[in-house]
Amino acid sequence: MASIPLRRPTRRVMVGKVGVGGTAPDGLPSPVVVQSMTNTDTADVFATAQQVAELHRAGSEIVRVTVNTREAAAAVPKIKERLAQLGLDVPLVGDFHFNGHKLLTEVPECAAALDKLRINPGNVGKGAKRDEQFASLIEIACKYQKPVRIGVNWGSLDQSLLARLMDENARRAEPKDATGLMREAMVASALESAARAEELGLPGDAIILSCKVSGVQDLIAIYRDLAARSDYPLHLGLTEAGLGSKGIVASTAALAVLLQEGIGDTIRISLTPEPGESRTKEVVVAQEILQTMGLRAFVPMVVACPGCGRTTSTVFQELAQDIQEYVRAQMPAWKLAHRGVEDMTVAVMGCVVNGPGESKHANLGISLPGTGEEPVAPVYADGERITTLRGQGEQGIAAEFRQIIDAYVEKKYPKHS
Repeated sequence: MASIPLRRPTRRVMVGKVGVGGTAPDGLPSPVVVQSMTNTDTADVFATAQQVAELHRAGSEIVRVTVNTREAAAAVPKIKERLAQLGLDVPLVGDFHFNGHKLLTEVPECAAALDKLRINPGNVGKGAKRDEQFASLIEIACKYQKPVRIGVNWGSLDQSLLARLMDENARRAEPKDATGLMREAMVASALESAARAEELGLPGDAIILSCKVSGVQDLIAIYRDLAARSDYPLHLGLTEAGLGSKGIVASTAALAVLLQEGIGDTIRISLTPEPGESRTKEVVVAQEILQTMGLRAFVPMVVACPGCGRTTSTVFQELAQDIQEYVRAQMPAWKLAHRGVEDMTVAVMGCVVNGPGESKHANLGISLPGTGEEPVAPVYADGERITTLRGQGEQGIAAEFRQIIDAYVEKKYPKHS
């Protein structure tokens, strides 16, 4: 795996048993944490616990749930109980807007059960009530010793702060444009809210900041400024990444720049699921961003060529998909049994041009015959040719190659003691 870029120094916040920011016990920077969010009605205990479990099993290390009603607040402890019955210890973040101060006061068991609170300074309250309601939320966090993510969102900026900054901007010799003013307001909202939280007694090492927007360049500029002006751990993500490839590309473009600069301690990929699509896709994308950048390893990486005129059949495409799905499905069991298997690379190549070379560079590789080539598929392990497959069709070769992968994992990666 590639060397990890230097991370900027941040404070360390514990969310459940997950360390965010700061340094790990071995003295190295804590790994960037993958977070996700449910889209079930939180009041539905069974459905929400089930989705939390799915997200966690897919690799989400922290899961956020909406807490918008008294029923949802009352359900949170029951969701934690249900997860415990499933043998899962998943840190849960409560997402509060508008009425969080009331819900946490009226349902204190919700505050006790949650591992972190997320509040939006722009949605805490208006006018004179804002300071009072913000203080109430922070006092509850202090009472139950819960960390808080102060999450600013450009769609719900604190209007009084924005008005103040607009007045200040108008008096400048060279006023900022609307984009520059919006970016400044986002950062100011986060930092001023964090400072106020500390004044109210919340420790600095219990605060995480986020400033979410939808534009890639806006996100990069805002987080660079935020990182330069504070040492709070930062949660990264576009607020509305979008559907499909657009959402994946936009999220990758923004987060890759920041992560490479050492900015960011947790990430969330806010994809809009397509109809019928699993919510876990956002977790897979987050993992793949971190893994392809060499920041973390989650599952064996499958390398596959794009295909060309030499690969006119779909055999290698089907095999690549089969193997990718297989290693991801096997990873939970492999992770429990073997150390380091997440670092494995598997190459599935379509013809003789790059097939043998790429296969030799991977831990395991198979080079399928291209159009007109001899109908054999050499298999390589750690750079050495170990066998040649001549299975009947893609299903035969796939089954044989899966067996080779299983045998390699068992032999190569040591058992957990």
